[in-house]
Amino acid sequence: MSFNAGDAINELKVTPDKFLPVRYAGASGDFNPIHTDKEYATMVGLPSTILHGLWSMAQVARAVTDNAGGPEKITSLSVQFRGMGFPEQEITVSGTVREVEGDVATLDVVAEQNGNAIIRNAVAKVDAT
Repeated sequence: MSFNAGDAINELKVTPDKFLPVRYAGASGDFNPIHTDKEYATMVGLPSTILHGLWSMAQVARAVTDNAGGPEKITSLSVQFRGMGFPEQEITVSGTVREVEGDVATLDVVAEQNGNAIIRNAVAKVDAT
């Protein structure tokens, strides 16, 4: 993809299945029961189990990677975790090109679920060559 300031990046839409938090817990080593045990999650005041924040961040990285042409094109990525994501509900990652300076494009990215930003103020810098 060529990058021009103001352009939208291609959206990524993903719907995590109900077992994803359990699989991600095994992969990441984060077995906090708010991710894997609905009874525990509701006992501590959550509406249900929630997705791991780092899994959600990985979807932002995936969208940037898809748009930039591969993981080697990402030079930096920062995000703010701002909401809870839930299994079995579609997440949309979208963004725009803020600026292009030389060979570096700066992208502003957000991940939303049901109109709520679960990751916002994400900024990715990518090799635009």
